Amino acid sequence: MTERVPTTLCTGKLPYPAGTLVMDRISERTGHLVYVLEERTKEKYRLISSQAFMRPVGGGIEWDVPLDRIRPVVE
Repeated sequence: MTERVPTTLCTGKLPYPAGTLVMDRISERTGHLVYVLEERTKEKYRLISSQAFMRPVGGGIEWDVPLDRIRPVVE
């Protein structure tokens, strides 16, 4: 069994301004970018993962996808 490295969660840098309409490249679902949540190691603060949180157009329940799967929607 592998021992899990202690991590912490923190707010990450937005790749686009908050509220930008973005699309998940895999599901093709669109929503407004709300924030980014990062998981980092406690010891050296190394990035483990980044999740983008999106809100549906018109409001509703947010969902998250890996940050590297989103792109801005060109209107």
